[in-house]
Amino acid sequence: MSLTIKSHFASRTYLSFTTKPSRFTGYNTKIRPNSIYHFNPLRLTYYQPKKMQAPVQYSPAPLIKSSLIEPDGGALVDLVVPEGERGAKTIEAESLPKVRLTKIDVEWVHVISEGWANPLKGFMREDEYLQSLHFSSLRLKDGYVVNMSLPIVLAIDDETKERIGSSSHVGLVGPDGDLIAILRSIEIYKHNKEERIARTWGTTAPGLPYVEEVITPAGNWLIGGDLEVLKPIKYNDGLDHYRFSPKQLRKEFDRRNADAVFAFQLRNPVHNGHALLMNDTRRRLLEMGFKNPILLLHPLGGFTKADDVPLDVRMEQHSKVLEDGVLDPETTIVAIFPSPMHYAGPTEVQWHAKARINAGANFYIVGRDPAGMGHPTEKRDLYDPDHGKKVLSMAPGLEKLNILPFRVAAYDIVAKKMAFFDPSRAKDFLFISGTKMRTYARTGENPPDGFMCPGGWEVLVKYYESLQAEEATQQPAAVSS
Repeated sequence: MSLTIKSHFASRTYLSFTTKPSRFTGYNTKIRPNSIYHFNPLRLTYYQPKKMQAPVQYSPAPLIKSSLIEPDGGALVDLVVPEGERGAKTIEAESLPKVRLTKIDVEWVHVISEGWANPLKGFMREDEYLQSLHFSSLRLKDGYVVNMSLPIVLAIDDETKERIGSSSHVGLVGPDGDLIAILRSIEIYKHNKEERIARTWGTTAPGLPYVEEVITPAGNWLIGGDLEVLKPIKYNDGLDHYRFSPKQLRKEFDRRNADAVFAFQLRNPVHNGHALLMNDTRRRLLEMGFKNPILLLHPLGGFTKADDVPLDVRMEQHSKVLEDGVLDPETTIVAIFPSPMHYAGPTEVQWHAKARINAGANFYIVGRDPAGMGHPTEKRDLYDPDHGKKVLSMAPGLEKLNILPFRVAAYDIVAKKMAFFDPSRAKDFLFISGTKMRTYARTGENPPDGFMCPGGWEVLVKYYESLQAEEATQQPAAVSS
C-alpha cells in the first residue's frame, strides 16, 4: 500500500492512495433530540500550536493546507437580517411586489444565506450566471477566481415579471405564504432552458430528475439580486439540529482542535464499505503527521430523486452507524448539507467540493461516479465513472482543496466483510450496488454478514416494510376509482 503525490498545478496538492425528504410520512423515525456528537455551546476551546523547543529534522513532505482554510472570496457571508431589524424589513417586504418560491427555491435561499456558495450574496444576475454556466467559476473584482459550477438562479413566469414592473426590489414568499426574504437591486433576464440543461448535464435527454422537477415547469425568465433573509430557514422536520451552517461547523472544528477536516458527501445509507474508506482515510492522515483529523459526514439534505432513501430515514440510519461503533462519534461530525441534488456528475461534484471549502474542510473524499446516475433513456452510466475525480484535480478555483480519491470497496466473500477490491482475486469480491441494497431491504432478504451494521440495516428494512404497507392501502382505492 503506497501513497502517491501528484502535483497538477503549482498551488494544487492532489493526494491519491494507490494499491493493488421523505415521501412517506407514516414512517415513524426515531431522531435524537440532540446531535449524535457531543456539543457544549458554553465550552469554547481554541487551538494553540505548540512551540518547537529545538530544531527537528523532517523528511520531505508535500505542502498541505491546514484545516479551517479560508472561505472562497474571504469572510463568510451571513445574509440573515439581524433580529432587531426584522420587524421593519418584514413591513418593507410586505409592500413590495411578490415572487412565490417553490420548496426547492427555499432550499437555495438556505444555501446562499449561510455562505455555502460564498461569496455569492443572492440569486445570480446575468453576468454571474453566464460565468457559472460557461466557465464553472466566477472572477471577483480583485481578479480572484472561485469555483461555481452550478448556476444558482431563480426563475419567474411572464405574469410575475409583469407584476414586478419597474420595481428595484421584490419580496420572496414561501410555498406556505410566509415572507422569506427581500431580493434587492434585481435584474431580470431570459431563461434559455435548453442551453442551461445542455451545459449543466451534457445532454437534453428526457428523464433528468432535477430538470423535470425544477427547470421544465419553471418560467422563461430569471431574476437575480442581493438577498436579505428575514429569519433563519427552518424545516421543523425533527432534523434542524443537524443543519449546521459553515460558520457553526468551523466553530465546532475549532472546539475539537481539528488540524485536518476531511469531508464525505453521500445521499445513500452508510454501509461498511463507506466506513472502511472513511476510517482508512483518517488512519492515513495520522500517518502523514496530522494529530486530530475530523471526519465531516455530510449527507445531502435537499431535493433528491423519488427512489432515493428519504433524508429522515438516512439520518436515523447514520445515527445507528455511530451507535454501533462503526464510526467514532468523537472524531466524526454528522451534519446535513442543505443543497438540492442535480445528478450532474463532474459538473456537480465541483459544487459539492466548493461548498465544503466554505465549511472549513481541507480534504475532500471522492469516489466512483460522484453525483452521477444512470442514463435516463439508455442502459449505461450517464457519465464516465472516473471523470469526477479527474475534474476535481483540475477544476479552477479548487486549487487549495486536497482531493482524496478513494479506492473501490466491495464485499469479500472469503473474509466475509467489506474490503478494498483486489484485482488479483476479483472472483472473491461481490459488488452490491445501491439498487441491489434497496432490493434486499424491500424484499426482506438480508445482505451478506458484514455489509452493514445490524442497527443501520434494521432501519432500512422497517422503512421499506412501511412503504409497502402504505402502497398496499392505496392500491384498492386506486382500483375502486
